[in-house]
Amino acid sequence: MAHRADLSLIDFCTIYDDEKPGDSIARSVELAQRAEKLGYSRIWYAEHHNMKSISSSAPAVLIAHIGAHTEKIRLGSGGVMLPNHAPYVVAEQFGMLAEMYPDRIDLGLGRAPGTDMNTLGRALRRSPQSAERFPEDVKELQGYLSGNSPIPGVQAMPGAGTNVPLYILGSSMFGASLAAKYGLPYAFASHFAPAHLKEATAYYRENFQPSEVLAEPYTIAAVNVLAAPTDDEAQDIWERVAFNRVKRFAGRGRFLTDEQVEQLIGNYQGQQILGMLQYSAVGTRDAVRDYLTEFQETAQADELMISPLASSHAECLQGIDILADAWELTAAD
Repeated sequence: MAHRADLSLIDFCTIYDDEKPGDSIARSVELAQRAEKLGYSRIWYAEHHNMKSISSSAPAVLIAHIGAHTEKIRLGSGGVMLPNHAPYVVAEQFGMLAEMYPDRIDLGLGRAPGTDMNTLGRALRRSPQSAERFPEDVKELQGYLSGNSPIPGVQAMPGAGTNVPLYILGSSMFGASLAAKYGLPYAFASHFAPAHLKEATAYYRENFQPSEVLAEPYTIAAVNVLAAPTDDEAQDIWERVAFNRVKRFAGRGRFLTDEQVEQLIGNYQGQQILGMLQYSAVGTRDAVRDYLTEFQETAQADELMISPLASSHAECLQGIDILADAWELTAAD
């Protein structure tokens, strides 16, 4: 392989048991500073609502905070769930971020609600049908950010002329098709939706139409990484990660005993949940490097969006340290 893909991170701002959201936000600052020092290209923050273990409900606000505590690393939404918002408001928010942190801001856009239907309809006051306007909303947003407003006499201020880079995020052929048609970068969520990775990324590259913002296709593929000093330690962490994941997804707010979780792991439901982690690099430095090298070729990826797997913050930091060494990232000055 002639060129190793750039590495970025996705930070879910995990709230661990017996913690406050502020604790997770403080850790996100530390993670971004560490990633910047190690040479990661950017960090992505995803919009989630009504999830007790995730604090990244407002990516723009979080990015503003992280930006103030870092110097160079790019910061992006991975992503803003566009149907939840008026494109004009998103243009203002990310236009402001672009003015605060020039040439560091990226705007990844998703079509899913990022929450449950009850929260979507009653709290966010959005209709599930809003997603049907996603292609038109992307164009409208692009117009505001370029200064070519779709509404006469209305400009996004700040926002107009910032040309914040847009990225289409997806886990199906819909996103691949739209990104190819619009000539935008495409990120596939293979860290939790592995089924259509090869099909979607191949379609995107084969059908890409050059645009004013992008001459050639640019593919990002998300992948889970659990790197540890030894195989035994990696396996121990993996078992804790698997246990916590099944407990969270299967429980859905209900209390489950450890015995119940172990039973679930061994049955179809548990295996289906863990199947979402199909693309996971687990092991020591060299094993993780070899896995990601093969994964990059499989996904035809220009960038790998790394989702760190860990059961604690210390394990997460250890993992990104080992990965940076394995991928021979260049440390920031």
